Amino acid sequence: MIKKEQEMKSVVKQRMREGTGQVVVKSLMDEGTVSHSRLFAELVIEKGCSIGKHDHVNETEYYWITEGKGIVTEADGEKVVQKGDLVITGGGASHAIRNDEDETLKLMALIILE
Repeated sequence: MIKKEQEMKSVVKQRMREGTGQVVVKSLMDEGTVSHSRLFAELVIEKGCSIGKHDHVNETEYYWITEGKGIVTEADGEKVVQKGDLVITGGGASHAIRNDEDETLKLMALIILE
């Protein structure tokens, strides 16, 4: 199976998870079509925008940074992430991410259900 880019749906989410600004979410697969998953998408976060703090109970979320830099907030504080880094959040833990840089922050997001 091959899914062409023009078949993928993009939506603009305002104040995603009570964050600031907007996040463009390009769903690579429709929800419910990837086994044991509820999200498989590219997220685009411009300067000054963020995804607010949220938790992951009975699931694990992976953010693979593909472009730019961001600030991830976890229980033990804030951490800079950049292209190539993988953020893993699960087991009831929470996280948030924001872009304070001039460069666009892009990441692949995958949520695997337990």
